[in-house]
Amino acid sequence: MSDCPCSSGLEYEKCCAPYVEGQDTAPTAEALLRSRYTAFAKHEIKYIRETTHPRSLEEFDEEAARNWSESSYWEGLEILDSQGGGADDTEATIEFAATYVQEEEEKVHHEISQFKKERGRWFFVDGKYAGGQTYVRPEPKVGRNDPCPCGSGKKFKKCCGR
Repeated sequence: MSDCPCSSGLEYEKCCAPYVEGQDTAPTAEALLRSRYTAFAKHEIKYIRETTHPRSLEEFDEEAARNWSESSYWEGLEILDSQGGGADDTEATIEFAATYVQEEEEKVHHEISQFKKERGRWFFVDGKYAGGQTYVRPEPKVGRNDPCPCGSGKKFKKCCGR
């Protein structure tokens, strides 16, 4: 069993797998956001398309999404702010930072996303890149080639960073 890419601290099978693999639908907007991040990390672009609101699909570029997914090493997701999105809500706004490595350069995708619940199912509607805003981490970032903080003696990417 492996940790879920969404940084929840749960095993993949007990976190995002039921959503990404189509066994269930995300009960909250945050669960949908986490599962979409996981889908990018696992190159499951079909799930990204299926969880995009029908009115937003015209703007969805499947080839670009696949290229971004496959050319990146996904390091983690951090939820920065969340409004709405509970099981009884119909709308949500979530601000997040997704860290990834592309062409040996670490990058952070900082976005404020809108979600909508229709017929009992959450969908991603739109996202606005918030890259112009400065985000300061509360603790130092562990690089993928740094020693793993768990003390195993392995590099982070070969241990807890998988």
